Amino acid sequence: MNQQQKTAILDKVIKASETWKNAFNQGNAELCARQYTPDAVMQARPFGTFSGFEAIKAFWQDLINQGFSDVSYIEPHYQVLDEQSVLLTSRWRMNNAGGVIHKELWQQQENGEFKLAQDDFEVLE
Repeated sequence: MNQQQKTAILDKVIKASETWKNAFNQGNAELCARQYTPDAVMQARPFGTFSGFEAIKAFWQDLINQGFSDVSYIEPHYQVLDEQSVLLTSRWRMNNAGGVIHKELWQQQENGEFKLAQDDFEVLE
């Protein structure tokens, strides 16, 4: 894979990640959950593990209902694993919480879009 291909892949993942963050910040749990693959697994420490669209949507809706908003990533690191997969790690902050993303595994779908297949993050404050 050449640098131009890597850049194109990264551009798609950054756009997908921004879509997720914007959806969360706008209070749209449905759109947040649509950024995950149908069989995605999300580990949200210390809350638990959530699998599939409905469980992930319910988790984000609950946080939104509690007043959480304004998520931002601090110094995100993207690693292109291959043409189909990108690993994102980062620190993050919200209006009243913060922590670390241990692993966001973005995978390319048949339509060319990237979706979250695995999400592993932790609240530290």
